[in-house]
Amino acid sequence: MMQLAIDLGGTAVKSGVFEGRRLIDSEELGAADGQVVLDHVTIAAERMLRGGRPDGVAIAVPGIVDPEARRLVAAHGKYAELHGVDLAEWSERRFGVPAVVENDARAALVGEMAGGSARGTRDAVLIALGTGIGTAAAIDGRVIRGAHGHAGVLSGHVTVDLDGPRCPCGNLGCAEALASTWALGDAVGRGTVAVGAELALRLETAGELGIRDLVETRHEAESAAILDRYVRIWGAVVVSQCLAFDPTVVVVTGGVMRSGDVVLPALVDYVHEHLWSSSFRPSFVTPEEPALSVLRGLAVLAFESRTSKEDP
Repeated sequence: MMQLAIDLGGTAVKSGVFEGRRLIDSEELGAADGQVVLDHVTIAAERMLRGGRPDGVAIAVPGIVDPEARRLVAAHGKYAELHGVDLAEWSERRFGVPAVVENDARAALVGEMAGGSARGTRDAVLIALGTGIGTAAAIDGRVIRGAHGHAGVLSGHVTVDLDGPRCPCGNLGCAEALASTWALGDAVGRGTVAVGAELALRLETAGELGIRDLVETRHEAESAAILDRYVRIWGAVVVSQCLAFDPTVVVVTGGVMRSGDVVLPALVDYVHEHLWSSSFRPSFVTPEEPALSVLRGLAVLAFESRTSKEDP
């Protein structure tokens, strides 16, 4: 069986064609909005399919999907034109089969549990650290979705500072609004955090900053202070996930893991120190191919959706 996986990421759109769980072709495009990105995806997919027709299609979006997994309900700041669009129907028109639609962090967790860093684990949480903070959770082998599609994926919007800034989601002092790539750029731009000479030069040269810039300039006191606060905020999110879902494994992924040798040990120490006294101390893992986690999870979802329809 051939599955088509489409990951509408915040900074890039990845598409892949799978035979079972084996990736046979993939393409990456720059992110656009609304119908534009769907048109680009169609062209790329048809090129990879080489005239064939997929047996299943799955699409990941960086936001909330409805309980029936057919459309994007809410995503603050990206793909606004796709809100409410029936992506399953779009897929059926374009490829002859309706798509499964899932939150990108959930899809990544499915991929890691099916054959990645959390393989063999039935109880796990995931935190994706990058442009924002994405999360997901699974209990007894099943990802948590909840009655309205919001369960498990909004731990990055837990309040960690009651006096913090208002997040685009509407909440105050969200972890994502305080410790993410976009939060760093916002804070530096507003002058609410101090930056050292080297970090300031990087901003002047590149026009933007990432978490890796903090890691690489941590010899400056200003960068070290920002990075330390970020790790503690991320740790607070993982502690909240552990208290809520009691996982055996924590999957840590996202762009930050390019500096995982610095970030991960500090994150593990924070979480293990701050968990409830009797809480299980989970192991921490990182994907070997984090860029493919979502696509691999989508391939699983597309396969399962197709085979479930064929069962008597």
